[in-house]
Formats: sequence, structure tokens, C-alpha cells
Amino acid sequence: MTDEVPYRSIWTYLRDVPFRQDWIDIDGVSTRYVEAGSPDAPAVLMLHGTGGHWETFAPTIGPLSKHFRCIAVDMVGNGFSSKPDYDYEIAVYERHLLGLLDALGVQTTYIIGMSLGAWVAARLAIDEPDRVRKLILMSPAGLIATASNMARIRAERTAAVDNPTWESTKAMFNHLIADEANRLPDVIALRQAIYRLPETRKVIDHVLILQDPDARERNLIPPDQWSRIAAPTLVVASGKDFGEYQNTARQVARLIPDSRVLEMPEVKHWPHFEDPELFNPAALAFLLGGQKESENA
Repeated sequence: MTDEVPYRSIWTYLRDVPFRQDWIDIDGVSTRYVEAGSPDAPAVLMLHGTGGHWETFAPTIGPLSKHFRCIAVDMVGNGFSSKPDYDYEIAVYERHLLGLLDALGVQTTYIIGMSLGAWVAARLAIDEPDRVRKLILMSPAGLIATASNMARIRAERTAAVDNPTWESTKAMFNHLIADEANRLPDVIALRQAIYRLPETRKVIDHVLILQDPDARERNLIPPDQWSRIAAPTLVVASGKDFGEYQNTARQVARLIPDSRVLEMPEVKHWPHFEDPELFNPAALAFLLGGQKESENA
């Protein structure tokens, strides 16, 4: 008798988790999000990368929701949220998320951001320091940019949206997730479904505006502003990610005054998804550290 490899799915992580999915109108944008955990617990806002959706946090929501009010969102123009006809630059994401927090009655929040989500999280921490308690930045963007990486992202995503076959969608995940076994079919199917939406094709240039050199330059966060981030920050260093993201992680960790680095050498661009056994305990220890002391202060 051979050992059977268990089937893995995002439902492997979510099947025992009480959560609620809904859509909420934020300034005319129908916004898809999920909540898990006690509404009276401290909030954790979870932000995906370019073209993403809340399910990337499926392995994280359950463990964190035992201690926090987890809010994972499809940002404006992304996932299954509505896709208005304008460019999605960092200030657009920032306004959208502040509107979401206000609508949900969240005054202060922890933020976990990946790639684009980390960029937006950092911008929020700079512009709204009283609302951001702590940051976890994974595969962070927003400090540097290389023409080759911008061209790669634009080419991969445009090709997948123009011809959203299973093969073209799955190929995109080769650069996001190191281990083939972690490229779960239902995550590929979700992204394929998003890319097959007629409105996705109409707005793909808006989604990819930050891969335009001029737009990228005006949205980058300069070093002196990274140094203004007061929120304690955990920066995840993904050892198999593209060099630009590894370099950004190291540099922002040096710039942010109260920061530390979590080494995850065996993962690419989705560290929390690829290795939740390492990420989740480290994230909980960081987010919970000092919490009781601050609440009793």
C-alpha cells in the first residue's frame, strides 16, 4: 500500500474557519472582502499583490482570526471588486482602503501587505501614522524599480488576460510560488476566472499602470519617507524571489527605524501562502508582542 498524497485546496485552510464574505460600496466601488474573528478584536487588514484577490491569505486567516478581526480585501480594480475606468495608482488604493476601514468602523489596524499590498501599506503608515499599529511587509515594492522587472510583469499579466487559458494563467504562478506542489489548482482557477471577466480586459492597463516607468517613478516612496514609518515592522525576506524584491526588503528593513527581518529562504513571491507553517507563528508572535502591555498602558 502506497502513501496517498492528500489533496490540497484553499478549503484545506478555510473549511474549519468561521468567516463571512460580502461586498460593500466604497465611493461607488463594489468592494469584495472577507472578515473572520471577533468584531471586538484588534483589526488586521490583509492586502494582496497586483491583480490579486483575498484568497491569497487563505492559509493565514484561520490562525490569525483566533486573536484578531481579520479583514482581507480585493482592492479597487482587482479580484472581483468593481473596476472603474481610471488608473490605479497608490493614492487611489490608499483612498479606497481608508474608505473601507471607515465603513467597517475600524479606526486603527495592523496591516499585512504583499508586493503591491506592501507598497500601499507603507504609504498608509506614512500618511496615516495614527491608524497603523504594526506592519508586515512581504515581497515589498515601492522603493526601487527596474525596467526589466516592470516589462516582465506587464508582459506576463497582459498575455494571461489576453488569452486566459489554464496554461497561460498557471505559467504566471511559476514566478510567484517556488514549489509546484504549492501552485494549488483552485488558486489558478480563481485567477483565471478574474482574467476571463470582460471588465478585466478593459482595465488591464489601469491595473498595470505602476509598471509604466513615469507612473512608477511618481509613486515610489523615497528613502527619507520610508525612514518616517513609526509602526513596528516585520519585513519578510523571500530567498527565491526576484532580486528587485529581495533588495527592496533588505533596504526598507534598514530604513524603517523599528524593523526586523523574517528569513524565509525557500519561497518566492507569496511567502505566507507557500510556507504558512513558518509564516503564521512568526506573524502571530510579532503582532501579539507587546499587545497586552499597550492595551493596559
